[in-house]
Amino acid sequence: MQQTLAGRVLARLGPWVYEVDRRSLRADVGAGLLGAVLALPQAIAYATLAGLPPAWGLYAAVLPCIVAALAGSSRLVATGPTNAVSIALAAMLLPLAARGSPEYLRLALVATLGVGLIQTAVALLRLGTLAHFISPSVLLGFTSGAALLIAWHAIEALAGDRAAVALACATLVVAWLLRHVWARGPFLLITLLLAAVAAWLGMRAGIVLEFVGELPQGGPSWGLPALAWSDLPRLAGISMALTVVALGQSIAIAKALALRTDEPLDVNRECLGQGLANLAGAASSSFVVSGSLNRSMPNLESGARTPLASVFSGLFVLALALLAAPAIAWIPMAAIAGLLLWVAATLIDREQWRERLQLDRAEAAIAAATLAATLALPLEQAILGGVGLSLVVYLYRTSRPALRTMGFDRLGPERAMVVVDEQPGAECPQLKMLRMEGSVWFGAVAHVGERLQALRAAPGAAKHLLVMAKSMNFIDHAGATLWEQEHARRLAMGGDLYFHRPRPEVMQTWQRRQFVERLGPEHVFDAKHSALASIVPRLDPAVCAGCRVRLYAECAAQPAPADQGLTSVPPR
Repeated sequence: MQQTLAGRVLARLGPWVYEVDRRSLRADVGAGLLGAVLALPQAIAYATLAGLPPAWGLYAAVLPCIVAALAGSSRLVATGPTNAVSIALAAMLLPLAARGSPEYLRLALVATLGVGLIQTAVALLRLGTLAHFISPSVLLGFTSGAALLIAWHAIEALAGDRAAVALACATLVVAWLLRHVWARGPFLLITLLLAAVAAWLGMRAGIVLEFVGELPQGGPSWGLPALAWSDLPRLAGISMALTVVALGQSIAIAKALALRTDEPLDVNRECLGQGLANLAGAASSSFVVSGSLNRSMPNLESGARTPLASVFSGLFVLALALLAAPAIAWIPMAAIAGLLLWVAATLIDREQWRERLQLDRAEAAIAAATLAATLALPLEQAILGGVGLSLVVYLYRTSRPALRTMGFDRLGPERAMVVVDEQPGAECPQLKMLRMEGSVWFGAVAHVGERLQALRAAPGAAKHLLVMAKSMNFIDHAGATLWEQEHARRLAMGGDLYFHRPRPEVMQTWQRRQFVERLGPEHVFDAKHSALASIVPRLDPAVCAGCRVRLYAECAAQPAPADQGLTSVPPR
């Protein structure tokens, strides 16, 4: 029974559990140790930004990090305190209480609890699928912009100190060399250790550098914060806004990592992991956490294999804070800045940029706009702006579905159907064959209607229209009305309207509106030969008698032209 229960628990964690071996553990331990070393100074700084005790930053990098890793979907997202969330939390709480006061600390915990509850609800209601609207081009721009932000903050941290700049550059070079010599090893961690040794030697030579410094001591207070009814109106909006910031960052980072590693991502489970992490944080003197770029990307580059890397990171943060605080205090900030610069350089996917610039300028524009927004706006606004721009481009494209005129490249049995809009081809003067490519919805009705009207108004226009509807995926009320109007107009000009292989969804819509009855079931065909066999005998025999283009086999039964010569079509 115990084994069965253990098996169920392991199955809940994900398929990565069965991939754990000595090699993966070695890689995850190295990545976790590097993540912990990077997290220590950042966690302290972000807690200070949020107006909270420095120790709260360390607490946020321990239990929430472990919970998010085990409960979430991404193997590589490292969760913890972040710059954007810390600044947003402080900006929203300062009007309610004095920074650092007991009431301020209580409200921070309540807001964290609210964020955890909302994120968990999003997961349980399966609303995380909305993250699928974040397109690959948005992720490309976001990742590239985030890389530039990481680089900018790293350079800013050097503050023009020549010794710090030199050490950061040396760290960059060593990381690049070790990456090529020992790509599968903990090269980033080794680089950091070498930089610490170099800084220690420099200090002995009289060179002044900034170090991580002493770490705060003590343990968290356990238990949920005290709640009051007055918190609901004050903090509901704040919690919702912080959820957008935290969850937007987390999902964007998770999708970017999944795209780079070709790993599946369950966005609802990732939302659940983030929600449970914040609930755990609210009960352990933490504050709002989210996926961290500054830790997730090094997690990827240092060779992490499974979520155990984040679990080890949380445990190492705890161990280092308790046991190795004196050694951690001597890690130079310039070396951390150098590592972040190296990570930033690896985040910019030049091949993806080149591909979009060459093949799809619209997608390149979306990526570029998202990059610019990431640099100029808060991260959640940049992501939402990129998503909005993607949707605008998508709507524009789908509002202009292709309608291609079809014909044959030559007469005779060896003929092939071609798009006569693009190359020479033969058409029947009485029957227009039109291939519909795309959905006909209210946004596309104007474009499709204009094209249909142009076909009817053309000199010598064919009165009969056969629509090849296999690629017409969807029609809404406006689209259905358009085809009903086209049917009436074709009848008014003495012709008719026919469809070849409309999709089941389209047929269901027409049947509900009784359009199939008005059109006539004999006007809908499953095969082209049956369509032509039915339509050609309905054509005007007088026109057939003067036609020299005998395009269809069924034309043999029509009145023969006075001149037996046939019009030929130039071969391709």
